[in-house]
Amino acid sequence: MNSPIVVYDGVCLLCSRWIRFLLEHDREGRYRFAAMQSESGKQLLISHGLDPSSPFSMLLVENDQGYTDTTAIARVLRALPQRRWHWLSATILAFPQKMRDVAYRFVARHRYRFFGRSEQCFVPTPEQRSRFMS
Repeated sequence: MNSPIVVYDGVCLLCSRWIRFLLEHDREGRYRFAAMQSESGKQLLISHGLDPSSPFSMLLVENDQGYTDTTAIARVLRALPQRRWHWLSATILAFPQKMRDVAYRFVARHRYRFFGRSEQCFVPTPEQRSRFMS
């Protein structure tokens, strides 16, 4: 399968909400998901030059290319079939990357304090299970 893969922090409540958002809005099932705590998530992070023990980034792997931070978010939003998300993607990309990534990393660094943390990774429903890598 050559579907784009979103690698996310499986115990971060903000990240889990992002995955739930994608499951709801990506009705065509374009994206697959890997928690950074899983073996496949760790391998994807390593293969794209990210440290799996302290990643502050979300990783999008699309056509063997890795995208992180706000660029990853904007690319995912742009690919959703509902046009209402395209404007948000364009708005994100309208800001200089350095400025938007500084803001992203601030939130990422403090995500557990701001949004909370779960003791276990997000558990998909049986219908969603095929979209998650282990």
